[in-house]
Amino acid sequence: MTRPLRLLTLGHSYVVGTNRRLAHAIAQAGAGEWEVTVAAPKAFPGDLGPIALEPFPGEMPRLVPVSVHGAGRVHTMRYGRHLRALLREGWDVVHCWEEPFVLAGAQLAAWTPPEARLVYATFQNLPKRYPPPFAWAERYALRRAAGWVAFGATVHDALRVRRGYEHLPVAVISPGVDTELFRPEAQAGARVRHSLGWREDGPPVIGFLGRFVAEKGLRTLIGALDAAREPWRALIVGGGAMEGELRAWAARREDAVRIVTGVPHHDVPAYLNAMDVLCAPSQTTARWMEQLGRMLIEAMACGVAVIGSDSGEIPHVVGDAGMIVAEADEAAWTRAIDRLLVDAAYRHVLADAGLRRVGAHFALPVVARRHLDFFQSLL
Repeated sequence: MTRPLRLLTLGHSYVVGTNRRLAHAIAQAGAGEWEVTVAAPKAFPGDLGPIALEPFPGEMPRLVPVSVHGAGRVHTMRYGRHLRALLREGWDVVHCWEEPFVLAGAQLAAWTPPEARLVYATFQNLPKRYPPPFAWAERYALRRAAGWVAFGATVHDALRVRRGYEHLPVAVISPGVDTELFRPEAQAGARVRHSLGWREDGPPVIGFLGRFVAEKGLRTLIGALDAAREPWRALIVGGGAMEGELRAWAARREDAVRIVTGVPHHDVPAYLNAMDVLCAPSQTTARWMEQLGRMLIEAMACGVAVIGSDSGEIPHVVGDAGMIVAEADEAAWTRAIDRLLVDAAYRHVLADAGLRRVGAHFALPVVARRHLDFFQSLL
């Protein structure tokens, strides 16, 4: 009898249980053919405080806690000896969800035995040049790599001709969304609106989910809403440096705006279901453009109509399942919002298109199968 192929997947973000849903889906898709193990930090600093390793019920892969050092700065974080011992257990594929240019990425290149295929996953969608030691780390890691996963078309376009990447096998695969967690739930949305003190028969809810920072386009969204002709309510969920500015705006808008911070990831689907439209007005800067727009695929999975800017990966994510508006074009954003405020039928058309797009491209079983097919091709 042929033994199952052995996959080790690791990354610091795996400390959060929901971030391991893809690994769980990979184990489900490869049942009988692949034996999957996940290595995750025992603890890691989070935006809202330290996070202890979070198991989730029914998790299929074997979960191995490992130590990390210097976790406060991801670029210079290192793994401890527990991972080095784990890497000696004999793997067919080692899937590293750490960027090749960080020190942990180079560490994995040094520690992974030569018989294992080492695969990096990257979100880097700008052709950046790194100072030492990060440039050295990237070159070293890529010399050892058997292939890489680009988390989007703009990542592939930025790196496919870059030294070290250009001759390696590559697959363009989204991280995906768990459609068991993110799904249409009208009652959950109604409970959230009630908890916010809003009536069910009020104006449509325009939503935002993410970091409260300038590059997420929040000032454009505020300006567009202020100029809208139709009545609206706004639900802004997340956290960050612009919280004070957003709360000052909300105070001027009386009952129309709610700013909600500190929402745990497992409660995010309910807040998305409380929205009629999700806006992702991200704006490209010299050092950043939108790498995925996870909030878009999560909103589409919840049956919420979406409007996105043309920054980075957003047009590739939305496709024909939402509205794309030029970033920072406040007047165009106002027109798009006004259209969806007044046209409930069109909101439903976009919501249905989003559900179909998620099912075809971003649902975890689809994404998991694409990962396994790529890993198999490297063997």
